[in-house]
Amino acid sequence: MSGSMAPGLTTAEASERREQGGANRLPAARRPSAARRLLGELTHFFAIMLWIAAVLAFFAGLPELSIAIVAVIVLNAVFAAVQQARADRAADRLQAMLPTRVSVWRDRRRRVIEAEDVVVGDLLLLEAGDRVPADATVVTANRLLVDTSLLTGESAAAQVTAGERLFAGTFVVEGDTRAVTTAIGAATRLAGIARLTTSTTKPDTPLTRGLHGVVRLTAAIAVTVGAVFLLISVLIGNPIQDALVFAIGVTVALVPEALLPTVTLSLAWGSEQMAKKQILVRNLEAVETLGSTTFICTDKTGTLTRNQMTVVEAWSPGGSVSVDGAGYDPTAHLQWTNPDAPEPLRALAIAGTRCSTGYAEEVGGQWRAHGDPMEAALDAFARRLGFDTADDRADVSAELRFPFDPRRRRMAVVRADEVVVKGSPDGVLPLCGDDPAAHKALDELTARGLRVLAVAAAPRGDRTPRALEECEEGLRLLGLVGLEDPPRDDVRASLEACRRAGVKVAMVTGDHPVTATAIAEEVGLRLPGAPVLLGDELPEDEQHLAALLDHDGVVVARVSPEDKLRIARALRSRGHVVAMTGDGVNDAPALHEADIGVAMGRSGTDVAREAADLVLLDDSFAGIVVGIEHGRTTFVNIRRFLTYHLTDNVAELTPFLVWALSGGQFPLALGVLQIIALDLGTDTLSAVALGAEPPAKHLLDGPPVRGRLMNGTVLRRAFGVLGPLEATLTMVAFVVSLVALGWRPGEPFPTGADLMAASGAAFMTVVAAQTANAFACRSSTKWPGALGWTTNRLLIPAAAIEVAFSLVVLWVPPIAMAIGHQNPPLWGWVIAFASMPILIGVDAFDKHLRARGPRRPRR
Repeated sequence: MSGSMAPGLTTAEASERREQGGANRLPAARRPSAARRLLGELTHFFAIMLWIAAVLAFFAGLPELSIAIVAVIVLNAVFAAVQQARADRAADRLQAMLPTRVSVWRDRRRRVIEAEDVVVGDLLLLEAGDRVPADATVVTANRLLVDTSLLTGESAAAQVTAGERLFAGTFVVEGDTRAVTTAIGAATRLAGIARLTTSTTKPDTPLTRGLHGVVRLTAAIAVTVGAVFLLISVLIGNPIQDALVFAIGVTVALVPEALLPTVTLSLAWGSEQMAKKQILVRNLEAVETLGSTTFICTDKTGTLTRNQMTVVEAWSPGGSVSVDGAGYDPTAHLQWTNPDAPEPLRALAIAGTRCSTGYAEEVGGQWRAHGDPMEAALDAFARRLGFDTADDRADVSAELRFPFDPRRRRMAVVRADEVVVKGSPDGVLPLCGDDPAAHKALDELTARGLRVLAVAAAPRGDRTPRALEECEEGLRLLGLVGLEDPPRDDVRASLEACRRAGVKVAMVTGDHPVTATAIAEEVGLRLPGAPVLLGDELPEDEQHLAALLDHDGVVVARVSPEDKLRIARALRSRGHVVAMTGDGVNDAPALHEADIGVAMGRSGTDVAREAADLVLLDDSFAGIVVGIEHGRTTFVNIRRFLTYHLTDNVAELTPFLVWALSGGQFPLALGVLQIIALDLGTDTLSAVALGAEPPAKHLLDGPPVRGRLMNGTVLRRAFGVLGPLEATLTMVAFVVSLVALGWRPGEPFPTGADLMAASGAAFMTVVAAQTANAFACRSSTKWPGALGWTTNRLLIPAAAIEVAFSLVVLWVPPIAMAIGHQNPPLWGWVIAFASMPILIGVDAFDKHLRARGPRRPRR
């Protein structure tokens, strides 16, 4: 570097500026402490309801239940707080984008300092391999190429010249530079992205909103029923203290203590199944949210394409060759147009690799890109033509390189015997004379959406070019190379599946609109008439923007991080549940803002992965479709076990209703402790098993399953069919058992052992009916036999464990006495066992009648 450059700062000046401006660190996100976050999870609406239930249970003489409820509250709070802490680490990863040490020019000499000690005005000395520590303005640039992909999304390194800006976190690929620091820490563009990520509030998921509705409704029902029974108990003459304890017991019994744990376990099961399909779930609720998705904004490179740039066709004046095989597959087949084509095309390939620094290295029998993917593709092409590129790279005859000039749209290398120029056709062809054949070949290649490079060469002779423009003399066109990043094989089918599922898809990318459109049309993403938009042309008005974007197959190119953030917000304002994919630091704000952020596992940065809810470990768009199916399955499964829970509540509440309507004359068929045993001991496992019900084949046929969790189908089945049937069977078992034990209508009801035996019959009838109900709730349209009795592998073991538990609490004398029941008579067992086929049969008949009606909901 020239010694005539400005001397930079002195140590004293730097120290003073460090004291005034602070350290060159990204600002830490302001977040609530772990204790405050945990406190919030312990005090939301449902948690408060459970706290009240725990306190009431304690004063009602049920300390065991009180402890169990507190355990549920704490476990849910800890789990939610841990999940939130993991998601909030996205901004922390941004600090890792800055180097730890950097070279600067201070006191008229090179010094290596800590990156956090860089101050405004420092003269940075950067070389190939260095990461830029702060925003700066280039003073001198020597063949400077900078990788800005983490900020812009552009995969190709860009040439930067004197007077242009460098940004913190970017990477020097080639050349060296002196640059004056203009902004550090919080004032850098990288910090701006951090603020976008942390300032956006993650929207509530559809599941969260649905659960809030369920919790509020069930809480209202429980409190109302408890108050009614308190009033009735007082009116029929019970002491106020006994009436209060009784009402508290009823209220607590109706509180769905196991609802949130059951939902959590169902989501965890869905997460496990998705992990087997190379989808990592970072936020459990994202499992269901993905199923509710109505709009996907997908990136291009690596998601729709393989991120493996490849030469698919090459043309030279002597002929052409097409490559049958994508990416860096060494076994690709070559198809020649004529026998004389190999030699001129081989010369083209050799020249192309000599004018490149990237190459394809062999790892485990496969080629992988090293450096610029486009240059690696040229290297792979030359190797397919039999040229030993490794030996040629070892040749030191390359004396001088001129990096790509964006204005001249070409680059050059000067070797011992020749000058090679490579670049865009419009930057190279005019230097090689007017060849109609070349222009015709160019038109054919570009019409296919290929990225085209032109390569030319000239003898060096005695000349030594000192600038790129001096490499233009005597050039002869060697040929044209058509490249593409091949689409993934499964993308087209996945896009068709999205459209069958009622999900719109848009491409949102930082790439050039021509490239983006070509890929979008090739894979079938862009539909006829769908607009192609540019990021800097998007309207400022959110509603106008939303209306412009709300089309299936739209392509948005040249987008910035702010653009992606606005796109997510605009689509959400139209009522869409938005899934946004991304892989770079620049994508993190939009991933955080969208209803569900989907990051790439292979090509994605740590920042993107930390900001996302899901990570596609194989970067495949097909993984999103798999996730949508599992998400819809989870939503439907939650409705299944809600139906199951509500049915049980009807059966458990009916004995209290009969007691109340009789003015306390008819004895209680079930006591509060029996109901608690049913809720916590015999219902939970089957409910969890229903949460693991396999996906139904029709779930991707039609739009997402929307609406309330407790929709009309759930309420009708629970309160109109299954619940009343189970309640009736329970009361029949109770009365039949009383008759079997000698009671006759009109006589006083028995007490003591006979009443406890009849109550045991009611208890076992609920257990048996609920076991059958678990199988009935697997579908709202098909009976269990049509689904296959063993296709849900968890349900049979869950049912067996629950039946075993019920027998223990019935047959172990100390437990049975504490709960208030004992072994029922023979006729009580008959009714209990008969309840299973009766419930299955009635449910099947109801489904048959509904199937014959005009509407056939598929859930």
